[in-house]
Amino acid sequence: MKTLKTIILMALLAVLVVGLTGCKKKSEPVGTTVGQEVVADVTEQKTCPIMDGNPIDKNIFVEYKGKKVYFCCAGCKEKFEADPGKYVSKLPQFK
Repeated sequence: MKTLKTIILMALLAVLVVGLTGCKKKSEPVGTTVGQEVVADVTEQKTCPIMDGNPIDKNIFVEYKGKKVYFCCAGCKEKFEADPGKYVSKLPQFK
């Protein structure tokens, strides 16, 4: 009888947890418009591929294979241009 009470209690707890959290809504496809709001692109580059972790300066960039690659400084831009293949794997826009 104690086992049955435990099972019922666990089932009620599970129903309560699911009821409180609900189902998660599927996210909209990346880069699309939802009503008047544009969903952000998750492949946006935020850090420098040369100086790992440094924030980018959107004024310092090159176009590589049709996509902009941003850097934290002009020196990093030069390093990338000398050997882009070395850094492309770090860039979200090429994954």
